Amino acid sequence: MTSKYMALPEGMAESQFDAAIARFKAELGADNVMVDAEHVRPYNKVMMAVPNEEHTPSAVVTATTVEQVQAVVKICNEFKVPVWTVSTGRNFGYGSAAPGRRGQVILDLRKMNKIIHVDPELCTALVEPGVTYQQLYDYLEENNIPLMLSFSAPSAIAGPLGNTMDRGVGYTPYGEHFLMQCGMEVVLANGDVLRTGMGSVKGDKAWQVFKWGYGPTLDGMFTQSNYGICTKMGFWLMPKPPVFKPFEIQFDEETDIAEIVEFIRPLRIAQVIPNSVVIAGLLWEAATCNTRRSDYTQEPGHTPQHILKQIQKDKHLGAWNVYCALYGTQEQVDVNWKIVTGALKKLGKGRLITQEEAGDTQPFKYRSQLMSGVPNLQEFGLYNWRGGGGSMWFAPVSQARGSECDAQYDLAKKILNKHGLDYVGEFIVGWRDMHHVIDVLYDRTSEEETKRANACFNELLDEFEKRGYAVYRVNTAFQERVAQCYGPVKREVERKIKRALDPNGILAPGKCGIDI
Repeated sequence: MTSKYMALPEGMAESQFDAAIARFKAELGADNVMVDAEHVRPYNKVMMAVPNEEHTPSAVVTATTVEQVQAVVKICNEFKVPVWTVSTGRNFGYGSAAPGRRGQVILDLRKMNKIIHVDPELCTALVEPGVTYQQLYDYLEENNIPLMLSFSAPSAIAGPLGNTMDRGVGYTPYGEHFLMQCGMEVVLANGDVLRTGMGSVKGDKAWQVFKWGYGPTLDGMFTQSNYGICTKMGFWLMPKPPVFKPFEIQFDEETDIAEIVEFIRPLRIAQVIPNSVVIAGLLWEAATCNTRRSDYTQEPGHTPQHILKQIQKDKHLGAWNVYCALYGTQEQVDVNWKIVTGALKKLGKGRLITQEEAGDTQPFKYRSQLMSGVPNLQEFGLYNWRGGGGSMWFAPVSQARGSECDAQYDLAKKILNKHGLDYVGEFIVGWRDMHHVIDVLYDRTSEEETKRANACFNELLDEFEKRGYAVYRVNTAFQERVAQCYGPVKREVERKIKRALDPNGILAPGKCGIDI
């Protein structure tokens, strides 16, 4: 029996869903409720190595006000309709805008795109979910406000609220985005509106400057969870420094990775280098400059070592390419530059490249833009390496130690190559932690390669977990699998909170492995 819908919520009859759709239209207007395939299908696009059908939405609704979001959750409770919320829907490699499970209704908040307030003196902002980094950047530039943004690499089309709620990171000294978040407005499953921190005090003006308020600090529980729908978020912005000095250090051998991290860590902890340091692998940088694997070989499987060396030579890249920046007054930058160059001289390897030497060449230019808060889309070049639209981010975290880098790199490359795929990755050195971000790139138009990519991702999760490494984010197809590795106690606490706040389980069932 065919249906007018691309999918139906699990266990729901079409007639019951018809009634829910009628209510959505009455509350939101018919133009804000989409059920036809032409409008729903774009939300079904995934880059994961699983069938699209597993993530097909039943409908898409859009809201423009908090009151409309409240109306949506009221209807979802009445009809037991599961709803999956997206802000800009640009979470590529982690699931895009598609729902976590087939049949869930998408609540798209991109029309809620007001920049509510920017304070140039206290360096704060308050925004709605649909605000993009490009929109906020343009606002700052047009109003001559000397503040700098921090964002993830696909910055122009992503947004600060969604990225922070998924605990994304950036490349400036404010790159730990959740650390810089200050105040949320959240619509709960029962329709109540909660403001965290100081936001619940009538007439208070410290909502965006003091995170804690009184009593338990609740902001964190709404990130990477399904306990509420965030409709406003405050965060801190960095004043533009008088001097910004980006630089790159290239290292020629894969085996240099441990020494690189040991060189970087003390400079990061001491805040000599104040931003997250990227140690980008060869293929990551080559791909962002639109290098295609087919330019060098048509052979299936992973790319041989001699071809990697040829790419390294042709593109004037290192096996590892380290990007950092210094910020501050000229005096501060001069002192820290002397410390960095002294440490590099002591290391005895690495080619130092400055802005003056690099000019507008890529990938230095886009890396410099990321570190200075200028949005761009250069990193989407990664998807051209193999082509075919397949991408899954694998992101384990560890201590910032050279030995950890060695172990993770060797293990990841071995598993990827075993499944005929290439290591395309980078290490991001935080204050004391290290994010190891790998893009599992594959040709999704090939059924055989898609199966290999799925097996590869499962093996990466399994083998890294055996060695005590867990990922900090994952795409929607593997949420349950990752939640398992964090143990039963944590999961039961999460379920208890879910049952208390969302007894009908309407908000994004299964997100981050959380169900009632």
